[in-house]
Amino acid sequence: MAVPLLDLKRDWPEIREEVEAGWRKVTETMRLLNGENLLAFEEEAARFFRTKYAFGVGSGTEALWLALIACGIGQGDEVIVQANGFVADIEAILWAGARPVVVEMEEDSLGPDPEAVKAAITPRTKALIVVHMYGHPITLEPILEICERHGLVLIEDASHAHGAEYRGQKIGTFGKVGCFSCGPVKNLNALGDAGLVITDDEEVAFKLRYLRVHGQVKKNEHHFYGFNSRLDELQAVVLRARLRRLSEQNERRRQWAARYREALSGVGDLRLPPEDGSERISVYHRFVVRTSQRDELMTFLKERGIGTGIYYPEPLHRQKAWREAGFPELSLPRSERVAKESLALPIFPELTESEFEEVVSAVRAFFGA
Repeated sequence: MAVPLLDLKRDWPEIREEVEAGWRKVTETMRLLNGENLLAFEEEAARFFRTKYAFGVGSGTEALWLALIACGIGQGDEVIVQANGFVADIEAILWAGARPVVVEMEEDSLGPDPEAVKAAITPRTKALIVVHMYGHPITLEPILEICERHGLVLIEDASHAHGAEYRGQKIGTFGKVGCFSCGPVKNLNALGDAGLVITDDEEVAFKLRYLRVHGQVKKNEHHFYGFNSRLDELQAVVLRARLRRLSEQNERRRQWAARYREALSGVGDLRLPPEDGSERISVYHRFVVRTSQRDELMTFLKERGIGTGIYYPEPLHRQKAWREAGFPELSLPRSERVAKESLALPIFPELTESEFEEVVSAVRAFFGA
């Protein structure tokens, strides 16, 4: 039986009628930008994340860049980010005019190692981007303490973590700005590129609101130079429909994750994802296991028609782009080892029982369990 890593077609019938009805209304008026659906989505997202302000933007990458600019990060500043993040974190820092400083990851929660963060701080350090990998909240207390002690701006890349919680608070609301990708494969997903930024800071909110529209506060009145990063009405319709179902969809992911954990615990040298415990609620954007036989397991599953993924094959400091930009060669053995061991197994709300059993059976067979 073939089992896809992800199947985007399966949830479309559930929202198709609602989305197409919304699209008809949009095309009747041809108000394609800055319309009622964008405003409604932003209000609904602010309520969902329990934050004061939410703004739709063009992508998760743009959300990060706009967040840095809105927080005053720019030329001459340094921004720390963990090595196991995504290249968009580096790109956003560079676009803002700042310099990225990559640090070692912490294995238990997959966030930045607090001691590595402390060691990387210089008089030029102005911000820290933390990435909640695969939908798992990082351990936030030491990070919040470091930021407070050193006066650093905390920006959360929560692109994998729509709806995740830490100690009862939504991920994305701990930093000055929370940034989300809402691209096609995310838990909260549009039918194309889309993003979201959230904040409780009024001054930052003002900048975010207008940075995305060329700094235009009123028609042809540009108070500062900005960018074109708009979430259009058609995508806002889709995101409104999916936001209403997000909590239910996330719960289905958690149920499949619990089943995987029960079925694969103690199998071979598999290291399973972080457990939630009493403080964390993960949303399992990916179910990523680790094994010293990652490549062999991936090949074994592929031969049986089972989709897998690697997120990400190389840490940020080992990418060619890092070297081409002239940044220093780094040795971060933990991040490098984890990158070589990690493999994502199929997990999505519409996964079937037979598909789940097929994956589990194949993984156990590989290890002779």
